[in-house]
Amino acid sequence: MIEAPDLEADLPRATAGDIAVNNLMSACERSWSQFWQARERPGIAEYIVEQEHLKAQFLGDLEALDRLDALADELERVDPESVRTALIRAQVASMAHRFAEATRCLELARSRGAAASDVTRLSLSIDQACGKGLEAVLAARRRTATESGRLEDLVPLGALLADLREFDEADRMYQQALRAYQDVSPFAPAWVCFHLGALWGELVPEPQASRAAQWYRRAINYLPCYVKARVHLAEILLGDGSTPDARALLTPVVSSGDPEVHWRLGDVLNAMGTPADADAHIDAARSGFERLLGRHLLAFADHGAQFYSGSGNDAGRAFELATINVANRPTLRAFEQAHAIAVGAGERQTASRLCGDAKAHWGKTAAFDLSSLVTCRCDLVE
Repeated sequence: MIEAPDLEADLPRATAGDIAVNNLMSACERSWSQFWQARERPGIAEYIVEQEHLKAQFLGDLEALDRLDALADELERVDPESVRTALIRAQVASMAHRFAEATRCLELARSRGAAASDVTRLSLSIDQACGKGLEAVLAARRRTATESGRLEDLVPLGALLADLREFDEADRMYQQALRAYQDVSPFAPAWVCFHLGALWGELVPEPQASRAAQWYRRAINYLPCYVKARVHLAEILLGDGSTPDARALLTPVVSSGDPEVHWRLGDVLNAMGTPADADAHIDAARSGFERLLGRHLLAFADHGAQFYSGSGNDAGRAFELATINVANRPTLRAFEQAHAIAVGAGERQTASRLCGDAKAHWGKTAAFDLSSLVTCRCDLVE
């Protein structure tokens, strides 16, 4: 049994999560009202992007991507030649993992005279997400984090270090980010705690479930409605046999609309011996994923592939989505996922090709030495 941790750790104090969420919802509603009254008003569209991103990230409100696409389309209609429109389009496309489009929009913004700092910030995020030029990205991340010491700069550095399999240093960066935090909003520290949970629960070669659960609980303590933290903690509790606790975590956030909630709740109910109820939630997850994939394929290809390779029980669909994902963002984790799914689907030649491509992209990095692909075969391609 995984025990709930003592949450009296040395963590930043913050506004109560429910209050912060209510404030966010009210502020976002006001911002949209102001936008429709004066679309070219400086700063308002940028503020909406930030607010909608928080709603998607923490509340599981994935329709935020649709609203942001509508925002970008409206800016394109009323102010098509501005730097601002190009930058916002780049940011919205990046959030939806449309990285090729985001890069084109960013280049357009650069040609229109966008500030170098704005271009560099988003360019680094795109390159990091795609596993491109990571030595340069790492150097830039280290330099920025050292100069500012801010949470906003330490967390991306920690995430990159985790991608590079430098787990202990990633942990130090996240812990430093928590110590550096001076604000009272709960969103940022909850975000860091979630990263720490994922680091020790999913990314390290030998996951430490109790350590990860502690961090997920802390994220939820900051933001009780934090959908992804609840989902990830429920997975740990399910693995530990604590099915009633896992169900209690997931039930309050079913209304979020995130199909992962239905997916994991289906797994929990199946483990509790109620297969009919479990099947209903798995069907809801399948419908939810297909709806999202139809609108934002690249944003959900990786999670869709994971679902269909497991509880979704469709190896062909999983293989299709995993290959789309790795083509869009050839990170080491994407290669690992696609290779494992290809093997499971009996696609031996594709698996071999992916192995070769992964070694070509990542074989000279220290991270590859810790990858499951280091021993895979690349000799089956005709």
